Amino acid sequence: MERKSGVLMHISSLYGDFGIGSFGKNAKEFINFLKECKFSYWQVLPFCMADDCNSPYQSYSAFGGNPYFVDLEALKAQGLIRDEELNSQRQETPYSCEYSRLFHTRFDILKKASERVKNKEEIENYIKNNKHLSGFCEFMGRKAANSNKAWYEWENDRCDSGVLFMWKFIQYEFFREWAEIKDYANQNGIKIIGDIPIYVALDSADVWGNPECFMLDKDNKPSCVAGVPPDYFAKDGQLWGNPLYNWSEMKKDGFKWWCERMEHMFTMFDGVRLDHFRGFESYWAVPGTAKTAKEGKWEKGPQMELISKFREIAGDKLIIAEDLGDIDENVRKLVSDSGFPGMNVFQFGFFGDTKSNHMPHNYKKNSVSYTGTHDNNTLLGYLWELDDNNRHEMLSYCGYENENWEQGYNNILKTVFASHSDLIILPIQDLLGYGSDTRLNIPGKADGNWQFRITKDQLNSIDKQKFIKYNRIYGRN
Repeated sequence: MERKSGVLMHISSLYGDFGIGSFGKNAKEFINFLKECKFSYWQVLPFCMADDCNSPYQSYSAFGGNPYFVDLEALKAQGLIRDEELNSQRQETPYSCEYSRLFHTRFDILKKASERVKNKEEIENYIKNNKHLSGFCEFMGRKAANSNKAWYEWENDRCDSGVLFMWKFIQYEFFREWAEIKDYANQNGIKIIGDIPIYVALDSADVWGNPECFMLDKDNKPSCVAGVPPDYFAKDGQLWGNPLYNWSEMKKDGFKWWCERMEHMFTMFDGVRLDHFRGFESYWAVPGTAKTAKEGKWEKGPQMELISKFREIAGDKLIIAEDLGDIDENVRKLVSDSGFPGMNVFQFGFFGDTKSNHMPHNYKKNSVSYTGTHDNNTLLGYLWELDDNNRHEMLSYCGYENENWEQGYNNILKTVFASHSDLIILPIQDLLGYGSDTRLNIPGKADGNWQFRITKDQLNSIDKQKFIKYNRIYGRN
């Protein structure tokens, strides 16, 4: 990697007029903003459909795209939706994703658009030539025909042809629009980093179409599920509930499903963050009937046998190993052997251990360092919640000794910019200096997450000259 910097912001958080961010002109405006500030990377979260809690980390497909990201104004320009239909989708608030309203109204509009297309054969061929998108569309069509029940409860094998084509149209338009955005980014010197959740949802096209790849019982229910042991985020651990991979079975065909997943991601992104990397070394296996993640145990993962395949697929593209949480020497060795940069998070650095890799003086050159991630509080929110002694210690570390601690915020930013890491990433909230009310996600909390959006005025309020200066003086432009 070269010495660069970037910004973390999911598509859903983009400003716009229709309830959620999309692949419209505002995405290009954000790319222009990054270029003006001399940033080089835009990191996003998973592009797949979100679950009932609006999380993109449990989806109906690891390959399919989120229908809400399709740009309605692009559909209007193509003559696929009418003025009154477009206006019916205008948002009530610009500050929060309107998930409930989207769920109840957006698919009606997309269905109408799909019925007006003139290039149906082109769409059909596009989907036919991608078996995972084809499987996802069929899965969603059948799901609709079975009252949206989970696939292992289906009774009807047929689906409505109009609904099925709607899903094909959505995926075609999703990937067409994204290819245009990514091309625009690359032409302007911005690379896009995607995000690959390690696990998939039980009720997904992936498990439905490849049950042999997962640890399921005779009733197609998970015999063991994924999670993590107790840690900083949760005293009982996190019970994710995803079915675990049947690694011994996947090994028989050379981990084909995983390789195809990585190949798919590298058609969309210039680099990826590989979520929960430690799960490829050892994973936390929790009995399917357990009430909390504390009942789990460590089991060995595929390790370098699979990671070496990822490295071959990536070529010279970036893979970030998300090596946070309960990390031991075996995981550290796997990260080192992979050659992938690991992650540092500034907010994890000040717990009294000066040898912590999350303290900026310990950042390795081949690493990616964050002020915080999508699972953290904002940097300002984190500062507010620290006790006086720890806050003083941290700010003193960053060269700020004044009693008015709120003025020390930029010292933290400069400390991260000045660090040895090849790449640093700041969440958009930390560019804005926003507090905990704009936090994107609180792990283990079922509702109220994933809703934060910026407005165009807020984006324009960011001091571009400050970040131009930081990127210049710390050699990241």
